[in-house]
Amino acid sequence: MLATLLSATLVALDGRVIRVEVDVAPGLPGFTIVGLPDAAIREARERVRGGIRNSGYVHPPRRITVNLAPADLPKAGAAADLAIALGILIGSEQFVPGAGRAALIGEVSLGGEIRPVPGILPMVAALARRGVARVVVAADGLEEARLVDGIEVQPAATIADAVDVLRSRRRAAPAKPPRVELAAGDVGSTGPAPSASSTPPDPPSDVPDLCEVRGQLVARRALEIALAGGHGLLLVGPPGTGKTLLARTIPGLLPPLSVRRAPFRAPHHTSSYAALVGGGPALVPGEVTRADHGVLFLDELAEFSRDVLEALRQPLEDGRVTIVRARGAVTLPARFQLVAAMNPCPCGNAGVDGLTCSCPPLLRDRYIGRISGPLRDRIDISLHVPRLKPAMLFADVEPEGSAAVARRIADARAAQAARQGGVNNARITGRTLRRVSGLSAADQVRLARLADAERLSGRGTERLLRVARTIADLAGAEAVALDHLQEAARYRLPTDGPMQALAV
Repeated sequence: MLATLLSATLVALDGRVIRVEVDVAPGLPGFTIVGLPDAAIREARERVRGGIRNSGYVHPPRRITVNLAPADLPKAGAAADLAIALGILIGSEQFVPGAGRAALIGEVSLGGEIRPVPGILPMVAALARRGVARVVVAADGLEEARLVDGIEVQPAATIADAVDVLRSRRRAAPAKPPRVELAAGDVGSTGPAPSASSTPPDPPSDVPDLCEVRGQLVARRALEIALAGGHGLLLVGPPGTGKTLLARTIPGLLPPLSVRRAPFRAPHHTSSYAALVGGGPALVPGEVTRADHGVLFLDELAEFSRDVLEALRQPLEDGRVTIVRARGAVTLPARFQLVAAMNPCPCGNAGVDGLTCSCPPLLRDRYIGRISGPLRDRIDISLHVPRLKPAMLFADVEPEGSAAVARRIADARAAQAARQGGVNNARITGRTLRRVSGLSAADQVRLARLADAERLSGRGTERLLRVARTIADLAGAEAVALDHLQEAARYRLPTDGPMQALAV
């Protein structure tokens, strides 16, 4: 007997509807899956066989053929497990489904439990666009699936629950309460934009508090400004000055997204081009996409391959990355905030008082040259993090903690969302920037002189003004003033020459 059910698969970050055709026919026992399945789908034969048997049903000793249509679309993952299992039960006449068309998404365990799969949100959205009335998902993925409007979502904790849903059309009671705990950066779970009214959540237990960073007041302030406006940040300094520790506090400072915590991704400097940008045989998303609506932290920036770093230029400017390969092309979201740290030279001692750099000039120039001018021009804030005296670590003054700073960051982002329609300062267009900056005529002249003195590009000038707009938001100011421009210049430019141009 032939049974046909609907399911879905994930292609990059897009959900695609697939039709699962299960034919249970007389003949020698066998189990074949066709339709360009990957290894995970081919292994579904053993998962489904054990899940059916351990759920109290009979795995029929017949010739079973499963076709995943359309046949020319590569399928990956275990999302079709549940549809295959129930197709076998229907095809072997162990139950008769009720009226109405339903889709099924879920991985089947050997014990018959149904587990959630990555990408439930885009897969359910694809089913809704196709006009499917209802979908059965794992109980643990219920809340994510219900973010999609226009489709009835029903949970099932086991194969028996799913059979009950299809047989009687009544809601199956999950074996345990559904939960939503999406890991930051999960593929297919990039989530909506940050909620302007959200309050900072309690940080994860493994995230250090900002009060652990002693001294480095300028770097702490720069980090607060960068997170408040979504600006790129580059910290340059010798080893042991707290650059990495500062970056590790970021998850405790970011406002939450609508349904989960903002992602914080920190790939190793040996990561390949495909790992960071995306690609490979299956066109899988890379770290820039997993950091969408969050932060991408690149420690030891100059140790990354130059080709990898240059590939960041498009997503930093456009908020998306386009990957073209022989088997197709895909455009993925990559609206991340870049935070990076690096040493001033390979040995780390260049420019440090009391220490001598042992690097040959050519080696030092080559090291710094890995970060090209166009890439530096796309980073709004860059500053030197100096080495502190040991006495600073034992000062009596307790530094400000993450909770207070996170509240200011959340308030500044809320002000930007209300004023700019949910777009932070780092992403607004030039026309909007000029409108919301509120610069006086005199300050416009001072900004133009500063740009000329430092030979800033048009993009560099706008980025300086964006940082000043964020500083004004942190201060609760309606318009950008001279002191905001001066502070913004300190995080990008030397303190002589250009600062004097501002004061003219």
